[in-house]
Amino acid sequence: MSMNKLNHLVIMAGGVGSRFWPMSTEERPKQFIDVLGTGRSLLQLTFDRFAEICLPSNIWVVTNKRYLRLVEEQLPQVDRSHILLEPCRRNTAPCIAYVSWRIKKECPSANVIVTPSDHIVTHVPEFTRVVTSCLQFTGETDAILTLGMKPTRPETGYGYIQADLSFNSARNREIFRVDSFKEKPDLKTATEYISRNNYFWNSGIFIWSVHTIVNAFRVYQPAISKIFESLMDDYGTPQEQEKIDAAYPECENISVDYAIMEKAEEIFVCPAEFGWSDLGTWGSLWTQTQHDLYGNACIGKNIHLYDSHNCIVHTTQEQKVVVQGLEDCIVAEQDGVLLICKRSEEQRIKQFSET
Repeated sequence: MSMNKLNHLVIMAGGVGSRFWPMSTEERPKQFIDVLGTGRSLLQLTFDRFAEICLPSNIWVVTNKRYLRLVEEQLPQVDRSHILLEPCRRNTAPCIAYVSWRIKKECPSANVIVTPSDHIVTHVPEFTRVVTSCLQFTGETDAILTLGMKPTRPETGYGYIQADLSFNSARNREIFRVDSFKEKPDLKTATEYISRNNYFWNSGIFIWSVHTIVNAFRVYQPAISKIFESLMDDYGTPQEQEKIDAAYPECENISVDYAIMEKAEEIFVCPAEFGWSDLGTWGSLWTQTQHDLYGNACIGKNIHLYDSHNCIVHTTQEQKVVVQGLEDCIVAEQDGVLLICKRSEEQRIKQFSET
């Protein structure tokens, strides 16, 4: 199968990953870490899974200025001019607007998939099939498309997409209209969602043509679109960074979900199953990793557990680790910082990291 040369990939890699402390720090957030102990960081695994979807020369990474060196080190295949640097954090809408106008300058008929850098996918062939089919759909329509994950449990850590399963596209039977986007629910609501068949986890993976997304910004976010439209002559020139550094702080701090998704008319979802997880927390990592007979997940070498159950131990820098008598705990060590914490208390980790 020959690859479509109009397919472009955008990897959003600017996050600081505070919930994965001490493994993840502001200097080296989780997307740059070999979280799963596979020898590849989450960013590299993200790059790898698009091998059959788009050419390395069509891959873009948007990250914070301070992570340029890490991106260059980990993804030498990505052209330096395709690593876009945010001077400050402004959420996903400005990030996506910037890269969309930047791609428009280089390839106005590009078809784009936007993905976070810190998710995992366990079934790559199915992922490739779904994404390729979705890119074909957005290449032929003005649709904004998002990937919805078929839920396997009443997860309260994800937003949900309510789909209208009575309306699927004539062009692609796997794609449906979106009724509404739902915020992260409480357990009762999440349980109700998954008892129906038309609610899906919002993966935060978006697919659209450059033409479609630029137009959507013009209609729904005129202030943001003016900023990036006005820099059209500067993209790809030596003054691009300086102009972005000046303009970026003027952007509203807003997610693409609020900025575009919840306003636009033509929004579609492709429900899929390819072993997706957003590795947002130690708990989600525990869920995603191999367990021993007692429910323990170990990432690192030479880890020995005794009388311990349902723990996650992440100690990739230690020579030997012995744990006895712990239940439902996180044990994590990185660069001389050790965390031992109940899994049920992990929402306090951000607070612990600031002590």
